[in-house]
Amino acid sequence: MPTLSRRSLTLAVCAAVVAATLAVAAFAPLPVSIVQPGLTANVLGSNAGTQVITISGTPVRATSGQLRMVTIQATSPDTTVHFIDVARAWFNTKEAAMPRDSVYPSGGSVKEIEKANLKEMTDSQEAATTAALSHLGLSPQKVKVDLRLADVGGPSAGLLFTLGIIDKIQGNGRGGDLTGGRNIAGTGTIDGKGNVGAVGGVPLKELAARKDGATVFLVPRAECSDATAQLPGGLRLIPVETLDGALAALSALDAGKKTPTC
Repeated sequence: MPTLSRRSLTLAVCAAVVAATLAVAAFAPLPVSIVQPGLTANVLGSNAGTQVITISGTPVRATSGQLRMVTIQATSPDTTVHFIDVARAWFNTKEAAMPRDSVYPSGGSVKEIEKANLKEMTDSQEAATTAALSHLGLSPQKVKVDLRLADVGGPSAGLLFTLGIIDKIQGNGRGGDLTGGRNIAGTGTIDGKGNVGAVGGVPLKELAARKDGATVFLVPRAECSDATAQLPGGLRLIPVETLDGALAALSALDAGKKTPTC
């Protein structure tokens, strides 16, 4: 019976160790979440049978077109994700693996995360209302805005809420709609001063927007690189940094003039 040389034996042991390590790694839980395109909702209309934006204390106008906020759908924070799940997402253009901390930055239990997401959404709605009424020169003591969007958390709808409020009250200021009758989607946080912030998951949100008929996508300028990486055909990107910039871009779009690009 042949005898293995020391070198061959060493290689065999190393190969066995590597194989065992890979096997353990394949089944070890990873601190990531698998995300995919989520729901979209036209903030100018209703969602789940409830009007998204309701305004009292000032006249409102009928609108055409759509301002569609977009979301991503992620595995639950208590779902175990393995290497095989990440590998599958890598080869699927409609999925992605993201660090769990970036998807659920608040951490904690599922209930704690849901509570944090709800607070972020509430804070975002308040900032959107402040930014919109400030732009319009209206008093929040006289004009009341009620924003309702079921089963959505986080701050990423802020920009679209703000634009929706302005469209319902003033439109483009010339008797027309901010959308120009288009299906316009977008994402981005907003603060009370109208500054637009990054959100994450933009490529998947673009897929959701295009699937639901959007032809224009407003994206925080800081995320241009991600936004252009896998841009769906038929979807036009417009980067924005502020509310005023977004309004100017929509006005230029409606007039057939040049708009900002990534």
